[in-house]
Amino acid sequence: METQPAASARRSGLEWFRRSLFGVLLIGIAVAVLVNPLWFATATVLVSLFAAHEWHRLVRTPAAGAAATHKPLHAQTAITALAVALAIGARLAGFGWSGIAVLALGAAASFVLASRLGDNPFWHAAGPFYIGLPALAIVALRSQPALGLQTVLGVFLIVWATDTGAFFFGKLIGGPKMVPHLSPGKTWAGTIGGSVTAAIVYGLYIGILGFNMLEAMGFALLFSVAAHAGDLLESAVKRHFGKKDSGAMIPGHGGVLDRMDSTILASVVMAMLVFGFHLNPLFGGQS
Repeated sequence: METQPAASARRSGLEWFRRSLFGVLLIGIAVAVLVNPLWFATATVLVSLFAAHEWHRLVRTPAAGAAATHKPLHAQTAITALAVALAIGARLAGFGWSGIAVLALGAAASFVLASRLGDNPFWHAAGPFYIGLPALAIVALRSQPALGLQTVLGVFLIVWATDTGAFFFGKLIGGPKMVPHLSPGKTWAGTIGGSVTAAIVYGLYIGILGFNMLEAMGFALLFSVAAHAGDLLESAVKRHFGKKDSGAMIPGHGGVLDRMDSTILASVVMAMLVFGFHLNPLFGGQS
C-alpha cells in the first residue's frame, strides 16, 4: 500500500509535470502571436474575454453567485471584454488617450449594472481597469515601430523567469513564508530565487541581442518586484473573496487570471517606464 509521503511526492511530481507542460505550451503560443502586432492585439482581446469572465465571477456576492441565472455574469463579462476590445482598437488607430476613456465608460456601465443587482459594484467596476489597462499597455508596447517585439518578449521573459524561479526555489528550499495571510505558498526563498532567475535570464537575452548585459540584469532584478507584486495583488483579491484560484481553465495553473497575475502589473509598469520616462528597456537597442 502506498505511503502518504510517497503519494504526496507523486502528486507533487505530477503537478510539476502538468505545470511545466502547459507552461511551455502557453509560452509557445505567446511567442507565435508576438510576430505580428495585429495577431498579438487579437490574442490579447481573446485572453481578456476569458479573464473578464473569471474576474466578474470571482467578485460576485454569495447571493449573486448562488443565483440560478448567469445572465448578470455574462453581461458584466461582455461589458468588460467590449471595453477592452474598443480600447485596444482606439490605441491601434492612434487615438491616444481615448482607450482610457473607453475603459472608464466600461467601468461606469459595470458599476451601474452591479448596483442595480446589489452585487459589489465597486469590485465589478474595477474589472475593465484591472484587465483593460494591462491589455492596453502590452499592446502599446508591441505596437512600437522599432523594437516593439523585443521589448514585449523581454517583459514576458522577466515574468516567466520570475514565476518559474519562485516556484522552483520555493519548492526546493522552502523556509519562512513571505505573506502567509495573502499567499500561503509564497516564501522568501522563492521570491529571491525568482528575482535572481529573472536577472540571469534577461541578462542573457539582452547579451544575445548584443546590448548591455549587466545593466539589463540590474534592471530585471528590480523589475521582477512588479511581477511579484502582481502575483500578491491577485492573491489578495482571491483571499478577500475566499477563493484559491480564479478558475480551472489551464491545468496546473488554475485560471487565466492566475496565469496572468504577474504580467498584469508588470506590463503597466513597463509601459509607464517606456512611454512616461522614456526608458530604453533593451539597454543599447535603438528605438
